Amino acid sequence: MAENPLFVRPTDGAWIPTDPGVRRRILAHNEDLMVVEFSFEKDAVGKLHSHPHVQASYVAEGSFEVTISGVTEMLSAGQSFIVPSNAVHGVRALEPGLLVDSFTPARQDFLNG
Repeated sequence: MAENPLFVRPTDGAWIPTDPGVRRRILAHNEDLMVVEFSFEKDAVGKLHSHPHVQASYVAEGSFEVTISGVTEMLSAGQSFIVPSNAVHGVRALEPGLLVDSFTPARQDFLNG
């Protein structure tokens, strides 16, 4: 972990597999906010789910089919989306890609397992 929690380097966090073809790495976080990278192989799916956290996501690489509350859009690098608290959402990678997600408050479930 970083010496100073205000600054994070890519080597500070480990990649954790989540779903087939998907892995995540926690970047900066405190109790109120968390930033997480999600790496996807082509056709990998972040299955539909919900959580009480508000989520803002940035498509850093690739393109994704994003579904939020039953509405689906195709998004590519440079675009972003917001997931309201408890909204059912998920993604499918149309090509290899990277999402940078922010959660408020922080996802304690990510820190605890």
